[in-house]
Amino acid sequence: MSDPQTVPVPGRIMAAEMAEQPAVLQRILDEGAPKIREIAAGIAARNPRFVLLTARGTSDNAALYAKYLIEILLGKPAGLTSMSTTTAYGAKPDLTDVLVITVSQSGGSPDLVASTKAAREAGAITLAVTNNPDSPLAEVSEFHIDVLAGPEKALPATKTYTAELLALYLLVEGLRGGDGSAAKELPALAAGVLARQAEVRALAERYRFAQRLVITSRGYGYPTAREAALKLMETTYIPASPFSGADLLHGPLAMVDNVSPVIAIVPDGKGGEALQPVLDRLRGRGADLVVIGQQAQVDAASAGFALPPGVPEEVQPILEILPLQQLAYEVTIARGQDPDAPRALAKVTETH
Repeated sequence: MSDPQTVPVPGRIMAAEMAEQPAVLQRILDEGAPKIREIAAGIAARNPRFVLLTARGTSDNAALYAKYLIEILLGKPAGLTSMSTTTAYGAKPDLTDVLVITVSQSGGSPDLVASTKAAREAGAITLAVTNNPDSPLAEVSEFHIDVLAGPEKALPATKTYTAELLALYLLVEGLRGGDGSAAKELPALAAGVLARQAEVRALAERYRFAQRLVITSRGYGYPTAREAALKLMETTYIPASPFSGADLLHGPLAMVDNVSPVIAIVPDGKGGEALQPVLDRLRGRGADLVVIGQQAQVDAASAGFALPPGVPEEVQPILEILPLQQLAYEVTIARGQDPDAPRALAKVTETH
């Protein structure tokens, strides 16, 4: 017989790493912020004309968040790159005076390294944002930001995602000469959100036998919708489709009926205001609507999780994703699976 103390507890690693997030956020504010400000000042002095963001998977959702920050707070155009144009097709765009930010947990994927190296050779200012300062990606980049999350052992990325979000927010704040004060309460607020896991466990019962999910948001909340869908798919194996609320109305709404489970991330601000017509249409179709947002929005839905009030919209995604990480964990456990060991996944995905 196996010793009970040696039998792995399903989800133990993921649970521990989710719980670390308040401490990681505080570490970035205390130890990482001065270095990020220094790097931001050096880049700002070179006045890049626009920004390109390169990433895969979870880090791609963090990059999308940075795209919103850059366009809204900096007023600079920003785009997400298609790495295959360089790595597969050999394209050689002129990237003189362009800031290329590559976001990667491990900094080890060959296509990220190759495209960043090519961007630097094409004249770009290159910045790597990783959880590994000794990675190949950090080595080929001109600048590097360490997100200071510590070793991440669970296959589903949790603490590295919120660490990337905060590091990117502080970078954009530094580029525009801001002080990053909107982030100072995040560690304590994150601890408060994570302490309410029993509420998330109750929500998880709605999705134990779900066949598919629709997740929607707008504005700063849209990257959260994409990351939540990714977490749910890679742990629970439930097909989860993330849509911008605007895109949902352009056709996909037709697949939503009175038994369809829909999760809406409703930012407290302009993104939430833009999402209201979508929420009205979903309620009109009788969808099982769960809201992650402010208490009034939760009260108007079938169920939900109320987020702390008064948080600036540009940093709300760092809190929004927390109950959704826990939801992925709880649904996976309820379905008799192990979120620490999703099938067919590896920690470093080596795409070319």
